[in-house]
Amino acid sequence: MAGNLIVMHGGGPTAVINASLYGVIREAQASPEVERVYAAIGGTGGFLKEQLRDVTDLTEQQLHGLLSSPASAIGTSRDALEAPEYEAMVPLFEKYNIRYVLMNGGNGTQDTCGKIYARCKDKDIRVIGVPKTMDNDLAVTDHSPGFGSAARYMAGSVAEVCCDVEGLPIHVVVIEALGRNAGWVTAAASLATDSYAHGPDLIYLPERAFDEEAFLRDVRRLIDQKGHGVIVASEGLHYADGTPIVEPIFTVGRATYFGDVSAHLANLITKKLGYKARAEKPGLLGRASIAWQSETDRAEAEACGRAAVRAAVAGECGKMVALGRLPGETFATETFLADIQDVMMTEAKMPDAFINAEGNGVTEAYKNWVRPLIGSPLPKLMDLRSE
Repeated sequence: MAGNLIVMHGGGPTAVINASLYGVIREAQASPEVERVYAAIGGTGGFLKEQLRDVTDLTEQQLHGLLSSPASAIGTSRDALEAPEYEAMVPLFEKYNIRYVLMNGGNGTQDTCGKIYARCKDKDIRVIGVPKTMDNDLAVTDHSPGFGSAARYMAGSVAEVCCDVEGLPIHVVVIEALGRNAGWVTAAASLATDSYAHGPDLIYLPERAFDEEAFLRDVRRLIDQKGHGVIVASEGLHYADGTPIVEPIFTVGRATYFGDVSAHLANLITKKLGYKARAEKPGLLGRASIAWQSETDRAEAEACGRAAVRAAVAGECGKMVALGRLPGETFATETFLADIQDVMMTEAKMPDAFINAEGNGVTEAYKNWVRPLIGSPLPKLMDLRSE
């Protein structure tokens, strides 16, 4: 029995969320079980307001433009839904003859996906999650679409900062990375050494409790040895009791607006060690940068969108598409389906094997794991001062 399909975006945009949308539309166009493809303009809130756009017949130029457009072409949201909103969705699905519901997003969106599934499982409405998060903190999947591009941005941009600091070695620079409670994006800065002779000197992850005295000892040693350097720190750094090292500005649901961690750490260096330090905070610049988009990330995002349509049409429901890394020397992945209950609101953190013993850097195991995800090799930056 044919029906219509709707796709909704949730949470923070990425450099490849539109590639998943492209995959959804392309696969749906090829399926005789899908009549029309609707996009909710502005996520779940937009759907509840019946802000739908029929994207079935986009032109070739529009479709291909999705692959190189940052953020969400159909809008997204962080709506905090309650039981009445979920109940209101079901009659809307029926009104628009929607048989297939695809939720494209991270932890919060997959939680929403599971709750929609719970209300639709007795209906002939199939609900499938499409993974997306630059934080890379979704459970079950090996990695998440959106992360590879954010990791490429961090590696390439930090390499450029390291080049700058080596060129004028008069200070310590602290760079703050997004990633919330997981250090995957922060750690990706370690791949700066694939591009430049010098990489970040210290990396601090939220998987390890922050120790101010240990941090100052690390920086003192760096200053004594080099007189300059680059530090990368996660926005989610916290003390052993779980208190953030900088009080969050405010929190709405799962969305925490962290304080300025890089500025705090730079001020510590200046005040406690008496040495010049400055803070850099790429923030949103690194979340959805097309200039640093990873072609591997883009291809996997599209594949996840296509796999979600195939799963829904085949009768699957209450699942999320996930990526599995295939064994072998050549990097390759395949999609598989994970039960949505195993994904909902479960954060995937950096494992111990990826963090060095001192807690101020990463291991080669992490670098080998993440390197294929950033796509083509980073540009080589020259340093003629080195032999």
